[in-house]
Amino acid sequence: MLDTAIENWLPSDGDTFVTEEGFIFNVFGYEHPNDRVFAFLKYIPYKFRRLFHVRFLERNWKYGQMRLFRAEKLYTAQNYQAFLEAFRNNFPKYVYFCPFRGKEVISAPLSSVKKVYVPRDCLHFLTKLKRKDSLEKMTVDFIDLLSSESSIVMEDFGVHGSVALNMHTPKSDIDIVVYGSQNFRKLEKTIGKLVEAETLSYLFNNRLDAARKYKGQYKNKVFMYNAIRRPEEINSKYGAFKYSPIAHVKFCCTVEDDSEAMFRPAIYKIKDYEPANPTSALPKTKIPGLVVSMIGCYRNIARQGDKIKVSGMLERVENVETGNVFHQVVVGTGTIEEEHIWPL
Repeated sequence: MLDTAIENWLPSDGDTFVTEEGFIFNVFGYEHPNDRVFAFLKYIPYKFRRLFHVRFLERNWKYGQMRLFRAEKLYTAQNYQAFLEAFRNNFPKYVYFCPFRGKEVISAPLSSVKKVYVPRDCLHFLTKLKRKDSLEKMTVDFIDLLSSESSIVMEDFGVHGSVALNMHTPKSDIDIVVYGSQNFRKLEKTIGKLVEAETLSYLFNNRLDAARKYKGQYKNKVFMYNAIRRPEEINSKYGAFKYSPIAHVKFCCTVEDDSEAMFRPAIYKIKDYEPANPTSALPKTKIPGLVVSMIGCYRNIARQGDKIKVSGMLERVENVETGNVFHQVVVGTGTIEEEHIWPL
């Protein structure tokens, strides 16, 4: 699969990159320092496996001639801390102290990035590929179906996952993205209609899947779809805000605005804050106006008017330029396991 030229790359959530050591990362979010990119580790070369004290899936992957392993669970606080420790002890350049969050995070220097895979570019390459295998052909056919039924142009779709990196096997899933919030809502409705017509079917393994409806089957092949912001939808830059943790909180609330809930981080504007324990009620000046999920599985699980139950870290957020302050609750800080958003 064709990789994007690094010198012209603007890191965006959903992009994938390979480092000089062979680590494969997925880009996280849209705010990055000038010389680094925030990301989470997805694949680990076999030769480094014993440096990472996590449970691995029994299955392994191949990128070119390199054998790769993946953690059994990618998004737990315990595993994130284990990844941090392994990098700190063996590859310290991948640990970055963020002055705006006041903590260490996993981040790759751009100088270590050797190949970049952008979903939109990967799909373009795939459509032009003359000799496609069965999964590559099915992927293009699936996106072509969605494009024609939704009137979303092919250029606003992308391919993610193992197909994008030419790491797939016949057992691999179809993992696609669509660019833009409005396109995502159109695609969501289109997939619902195709399910009603029995062209597709939903696949739910748990209640989050049932709430998101992002996973299904096409011709007996599992597919997943997610959203990526268009450049004009990226409304903040790294260093614009300073974040300070206050306390872990549990509460119920109502979603007031879901227009950025499909992205990662997923942002829910909320109202009607109700603490789980009345004795731990917050003063009015600290009541959060946003719930922000760093964990992908909590994307798009609630719509405007829905009630949700939240467990996360209350943060003070200060606009560095203006000094204005507001409060939000973050789910997925990588520090404790008990952080979630449940639809009620």
